[in-house]
Amino acid sequence: MNRTLEAAGALPLDLTLVRSFVGEGARRLVEKSIGAAGVPLSVDDLLPLFLEHYREVLLDKTRLYTGIAEALRALAPRRLAVLTNKPGDMSRAILSGLGVAHHFDWIWGAGDVPARKPDPVGLHRLMDAANSLPEHTAFIGDSAIDVKTARAAGVHAIGVTYGFDPHAFDQDPPDVRVADPRDVPPSSAE
Repeated sequence: MNRTLEAAGALPLDLTLVRSFVGEGARRLVEKSIGAAGVPLSVDDLLPLFLEHYREVLLDKTRLYTGIAEALRALAPRRLAVLTNKPGDMSRAILSGLGVAHHFDWIWGAGDVPARKPDPVGLHRLMDAANSLPEHTAFIGDSAIDVKTARAAGVHAIGVTYGFDPHAFDQDPPDVRVADPRDVPPSSAE
């Protein structure tokens, strides 16, 4: 994001502030960032440049959290999917680059579904594709938006506190909080 702001002639923002803008998709990140930086350009002006910059550095600092590889192996043979507000093509590239894409039957993001989380349409489509009922589905996430998505779809919400925002669940608590990915309850992640 800061590369994009600098290209627009603005000073970079504090990384803590930028991180607080993450989670609602690239458009919202750019919108909040240009507001904070006082950039007199529109989201539509800067979003393509941000996506270009982001695409160039997808895997530069992206790593799996400790325990994710083991957790993915432990959750097999369950059908797993990813639903993210990040562009779907970038999400697939990241998971492929990290060597874990093969664990997921579907990796969907912006551009793959008609609405972003917390709208449940993407999760409903994934459940339809997997032929899974809400009572046999768990949505695992690291944000209040993920909990809201699970609630809107009528599925079990598992919140991971090792993720991006450990305080995300103060206002929207999940059904279960997990501090280590290897502790995801297998019986609730069908």
